[in-house]
Amino acid sequence: PEVDRPRRAAVSSFGVGGTNAHVVLEQVDPEPVGTTAPTGSPVPWVLSARTTTALRDQAALLSSVDGSPADVGLSLATTRAAFEHRAVLLDGDPAPLAENRPSPSVVRGVAGTDRPDVVFVFPGQGSQWVGMAVDLLEDPVFAGRFDECAVALSSFVDWDLRGVLGDEVALARVDVVQPVLWAVMVSLAAVWRHYGVEPAAVVGHSQGEIAAACVAGA
Repeated sequence: PEVDRPRRAAVSSFGVGGTNAHVVLEQVDPEPVGTTAPTGSPVPWVLSARTTTALRDQAALLSSVDGSPADVGLSLATTRAAFEHRAVLLDGDPAPLAENRPSPSVVRGVAGTDRPDVVFVFPGQGSQWVGMAVDLLEDPVFAGRFDECAVALSSFVDWDLRGVLGDEVALARVDVVQPVLWAVMVSLAAVWRHYGVEPAAVVGHSQGEIAAACVAGA
């Protein structure tokens, strides 16, 4: 309960190995709450447009906008789409950008067009659950690669790859769950690649290394 003094508590630990410890905890004083907002801090205004001309036009429009610099900055940062041509106004003055003049308070640039590298990460055992991948089998790409995995496994297992996805008892067996996870991961990678997502690298944890090696072409 709240009282008129700092609350305290004692915690004791008596370990089986002979360790004895006792700690007294005390409530910290709350941080004072400021009553006035800080003033004078610069608020960046972020702009973006499809062309440099549109970027300058947008800056010109800002010269007639009413409102606090903080409100304008928040609206620009959170309610506008991000396009290729971008600029940041560091002092809230849009004139240099609108007039295409160099200014130390204006930062300009063009967003990179290179696609970022993607890494496929394959988990180890323990990432499974009963019924996993059942809905994914409705995807023809996933189902096709999954069935290819079933053919590859058929000479080594006495169970059906699709059939064990919903079998809790079967998935509790190491000799079942590991091949199943391998098939699911390899098939998921095929789906991503079908949609144009190519990994720049692959990495696997524990048994996930096998799926990673397979996807890498080893």
